[in-house]
Amino acid sequence: MTEPRSRRLRVLLWHVHGSWTDAFVRGRHQYLLPVSPEGAPWGLGKAGRDWPSVTEVPLDRLAEAEPDVVVVQRPEELDLVARLGAPAVYVEHNAPRPYAASSEHPLAARSDITVAHVTHFNEAMWDCGRAPTTVVPHGIPDPGARYTGELAAGVSMINEPVRRRRVTGADLLDTLAEAAPVDLFGMGTEEVGGRGDVPAPALHDEIARRRVYLHTARWTSLGLSLLEAMHLAMPVVVFAATEAIEAVPPDAGVLSTDVSVLARGFRELVHEPDFAALAGKNAREHALKKHGLDAFLTTWDHLLAETAR
Repeated sequence: MTEPRSRRLRVLLWHVHGSWTDAFVRGRHQYLLPVSPEGAPWGLGKAGRDWPSVTEVPLDRLAEAEPDVVVVQRPEELDLVARLGAPAVYVEHNAPRPYAASSEHPLAARSDITVAHVTHFNEAMWDCGRAPTTVVPHGIPDPGARYTGELAAGVSMINEPVRRRRVTGADLLDTLAEAAPVDLFGMGTEEVGGRGDVPAPALHDEIARRRVYLHTARWTSLGLSLLEAMHLAMPVVVFAATEAIEAVPPDAGVLSTDVSVLARGFRELVHEPDFAALAGKNAREHALKKHGLDAFLTTWDHLLAETAR
């Protein structure tokens, strides 16, 4: 017998991370997003997104929305959620900071709110103390296998590469660019000669024209841009930090902490388009299996039901 589906819930959350929210609100519940004339960070609402399952709720009338469960994503939301009196689950999007292994989570002293990590690496590295924890791996809407690789170049998606240079590994692109040209997309990339912030689906089409995707992040949970590239059927060259070693199989491209190995593999993929296409096919198969949208939404469905009870 199949397990009966839980009831449809009213789920309150803030629009903090656009790509993650885009996946999350594709579930079967009713999603309530606070909105205000000031916009971000507390009242961004849909921000023009086509999200049929989302209802915008005025920021000063959240109590009237009567949510069944609240999805918290920032410590600053906890006091407000307490006043609403609804059960909550805390999504931890980030790798621990400022210390890799000894950072105490904001909920470490509490046992009433589950911390839902987006990677197993994060769950192992954060000190969550008394807080119950679980892992809900990323899942993304499938953009389709758009890879053509017609341009013999690498490409990366990094937001604010100047301010976040070391964390995102943007500095490593200089070394990789000695092997082949590298195009850079994302917010603030114009400062370093990049292509700027291009919205999807045009972004996916542009990315997929390049032969290799480069993921250089030193300290991140797991870049959704990497998973998007893999879904596009792109071969990937990845700095082997945090969750990357679980997300990228060996036959999807190159995975190493040795930048010279990354550069050599990048050069080979650029100059061997058939090999690159095969690696991209492997990357897509793995991404669909481990980071498909259905599994993500099903896991969240169970966690939201448990939290609401």
